[in-house]
Amino acid sequence: MESPKFEIKVVAPLGDVWEVWLDTDTIKKWFSPDAHIDPRLEGAYELFFDPKNHDHMSTKGCTITQFKPKELLGFSWKGPDQYAELMNEPTPSTQVKVEFREENGVTRLSLEHEGWREDEQWAEAREWHRKAWEGVLVQLKSFMSGK
Repeated sequence: MESPKFEIKVVAPLGDVWEVWLDTDTIKKWFSPDAHIDPRLEGAYELFFDPKNHDHMSTKGCTITQFKPKELLGFSWKGPDQYAELMNEPTPSTQVKVEFREENGVTRLSLEHEGWREDEQWAEAREWHRKAWEGVLVQLKSFMSGK
């Protein structure tokens, strides 16, 4: 099953774009209302979309799986509650890979969400995530343009 893939240009220096993915306080301003990020290989990459209940609608337990500063960030991913049984048990089964490249003061960001299986339920979950990532990247560009 084809993985959702995106490439965007962000009018900001690469270092700034890299940092907004890894700073716990900053990511709360554009991605999720609460977060815990330990920016190192095997460190936590947890986003909490319901800040009052970290077990609900979150990536609790997810970790950084690839880490090359200002080049590559990979992390495990949990699906939302409606896909929890499919995607999250016994462990997160999909991965997100974000690559960063700077060209003339503009950062090119590539995002790919990998690890999808082949059946109707997985296709539905993949499509849900494709739409969600589109929205996340719009939020990122908007946030960076206001910095």
